[in-house]
Amino acid sequence: MTLRGRLTAAFLVVVLGPVLLGAFFVASTVTAVDRTRSTERLAVAASTVRTSVDALCQQLRAAADAVALTGDPAVVAGQLVGRGLAAAVLVSDVSGRVTYASPGAPTTPWRDCSESAAATSGPVRALSARVDRRDPAGTLLGSVAAAQLVDPAFVARLAAVSGVAVTLLDGGASAARFTHTTESREVRDAVLAAAGHTTGEQVTETTKGRYVRRIGPSAGQPLPLVLSVPSGRPPGLHVTLAGVVLLAGLLAVLTAWRLARVTTRPLVELAGAVDRVAHGDLTARVPVRSRDELGRLAAAFNRMTRETGSYVAALTSSRDQLRGHLAVLGDTLASTHDLQRILRVILHSAIAATGARAGAVLLVETGGVLVAQCSEGLDGRWPAPDPDGPPTLRVPVGVGVVGAVAATGEPQRGRVEPTEAPTGEPRCRTYVAVPFAAPGGTTTPGGGTTTPGGATTPGGATTPGGATTPGGATTPGGATTPGGATTPGGATTPGGATTPGGTTAPGGGTTTVPGGGPTSSGEERNVDEAGAPAAALGVLALYDRVGADEFDDDDLVTLRTFAGHAAVAVENVRVHEEAQRLSLTDPLTGLWNYRYLRESIRREVERASRFGRMLSVLALDLDRFKDVNDTYGHAAGDTVLAEFARRVRGEIREVDLAFRQGGEEFVLLLPETDARGAAIVAERLGAAVRETPIAVEAYAGPIVVTVSVGIAVYPDHGSTGREVLEAADDALYVAKAAGRDTYRVAEARPDVPTREIAVPAGAVSPPDGLPRAGRPVQVPREPGGHARSESAVGVPDSNRSGPAHARPDPADGPADAARAGPDAARPGPGGGASSGPHPPRQSRGR
Repeated sequence: MTLRGRLTAAFLVVVLGPVLLGAFFVASTVTAVDRTRSTERLAVAASTVRTSVDALCQQLRAAADAVALTGDPAVVAGQLVGRGLAAAVLVSDVSGRVTYASPGAPTTPWRDCSESAAATSGPVRALSARVDRRDPAGTLLGSVAAAQLVDPAFVARLAAVSGVAVTLLDGGASAARFTHTTESREVRDAVLAAAGHTTGEQVTETTKGRYVRRIGPSAGQPLPLVLSVPSGRPPGLHVTLAGVVLLAGLLAVLTAWRLARVTTRPLVELAGAVDRVAHGDLTARVPVRSRDELGRLAAAFNRMTRETGSYVAALTSSRDQLRGHLAVLGDTLASTHDLQRILRVILHSAIAATGARAGAVLLVETGGVLVAQCSEGLDGRWPAPDPDGPPTLRVPVGVGVVGAVAATGEPQRGRVEPTEAPTGEPRCRTYVAVPFAAPGGTTTPGGGTTTPGGATTPGGATTPGGATTPGGATTPGGATTPGGATTPGGATTPGGATTPGGTTAPGGGTTTVPGGGPTSSGEERNVDEAGAPAAALGVLALYDRVGADEFDDDDLVTLRTFAGHAAVAVENVRVHEEAQRLSLTDPLTGLWNYRYLRESIRREVERASRFGRMLSVLALDLDRFKDVNDTYGHAAGDTVLAEFARRVRGEIREVDLAFRQGGEEFVLLLPETDARGAAIVAERLGAAVRETPIAVEAYAGPIVVTVSVGIAVYPDHGSTGREVLEAADDALYVAKAAGRDTYRVAEARPDVPTREIAVPAGAVSPPDGLPRAGRPVQVPREPGGHARSESAVGVPDSNRSGPAHARPDPADGPADAARAGPDAARPGPGGGASSGPHPPRQSRGR
């Protein structure tokens, strides 16, 4: 039911209720008054009738006495009848025989005045009074009866005397028939019917609007009479009252509808406007029709919709802008792994979303220093101008605002007082800074993530089985390599790495969970499994909001969202690099795997062919390695393989590539190296393995192993990478057959013309960035196009290459060694090729 309907109903109840009650009161009051008055009137009429009948009976009794006292009853009777004192006189003797009767006397029986009830039924013809007739001695002589005729005139006289309608019933108490009546024909039957249902002198009402009362027969009034009077109510009272009520109800309905419409019209308009607003139409307005409460409500609603429309427009613009930034951010995250580009997009989106004037994204680098990877709007904000250009934002962890945010893992916002001393950060009035940590794991120094297995790489990645790549990793045997790796006992070595026990290493490293397990990241701050704040990957900081207002909590939430994207981006890039590295490296030795060997040998052959240079391929196989596994166990065999890989890395240049082909078989690619240089490397490898037995923990003595090497050179021994690798493998089997612990160069293919290009050697790499080997000398050509090289140990004359690609002999002087390039001397323990995460080639320095 609507409000208008409820108001109408309420008004009708309020109005029609009293009207109905008033009508009922009037009707009942009029009826009660009318009944009371009619009852009183009938009572007076009944008394009058009794008096009249009693007077008539007294008159008739006096007449009878007069006749009884005379000696001549006939004369006296005639006189009484003639004077109208009686209608007839009847004289009877003692036996009851009539001795005299007035002429024209009515037929008997007459109704005696002394009777209290009808002795006989039938119509009443006359009313009589009887007295005894006696002689002077008192002897009873008979009786005299004087009678008065009861006819319509008699009844009319009673009606006239009483003022009511009189009906004489036909004997007895029954009202079925009547003798005479003054009632009209219209109401006669209704009066008789009502009289038949009354008892005693009870007053009742007929359906024709008359009140009826019966009197007699009784003592002094033997006639059965019915008295009736018309109702004193106005004719059609109930109809009139009903009409009045109906008219009042109609007027009340119209009035209530009008009032309800006038009252609810503003509410209906307001409800319609609210419904339109609920469906998105913020242009809805409500007419202000008055200055009452509803008018004020309409004005307030209009003001609210205008302000809401402004807010929605601003939010829509902000949403569209944010949606555009998120779309750009999503496209950037999906299309590239360029971390700098991703961070620039995140920073630009965060600045646009919060209205900041400047900002920067800083990442934690080795040594616990936050370094800005990208920034925007920081020009002119440094405490002192730098003549060399804008400085790079570098803040130690724990120092200043961003340093404290990185250290505590809690976001901060606020205002910087002008009196505060600068902390190496850009000048600003307001700031907000939010940390971001690696999702799902703690962070190691340098930004990496500790993974199950416990060994952390310099970039933060751990290889399966606990062995890590060169540059400060823990070897399977627990030996610590230079660069600051973790020892089995949990001690921290220089460089800032984290021990397996979970302690913090010097240099600003972060606490890791024992075993390298992942941590959980909360909404407000990143924490580890122990509930401590997780180490931050970096900080997203914004400065000076437009309008000079401070950054609020909404900006903090927005910035936390972008910081989360930054964390995901950094982690995705690192995971991508790590996944790419793991897919190309051998987990046990950290060398490149066979998959990368096929790609690398194809690429190196193409490069050598394009620039007209040589490529040496060495196939290595540990001699009788099956006996090592059978004697000492596979764990010892794994230790031997890992240590052999480490020694191989120490004997080759940065540009050289080392692979584990499978089992105890390894392959080396030596770009721009001829057979002589390859033979020198093979000799060094054999000596490095042979002269220093490999110590294996849990065994009494070291394990002595040797290696056999097969050498093949492109393009002398093949025109494709597969052919050169097969030639090296064939040469390896020749070395095995020759007694092992030696090397052999593959036989050159017949009629394969080759041409060597003289390459100058120097201390600085040439402009093309490719390393050089050997000295620029003129090489004589033999018939058939083969270049000849100087004599080399273990290199047959038929397989010698020109000296331009030969490695210098250790016996050469220092000057010759310097001219020979970076492979002139055996590298130190920190050198070697890298199996790092950036294929195709990532190297450590020697």
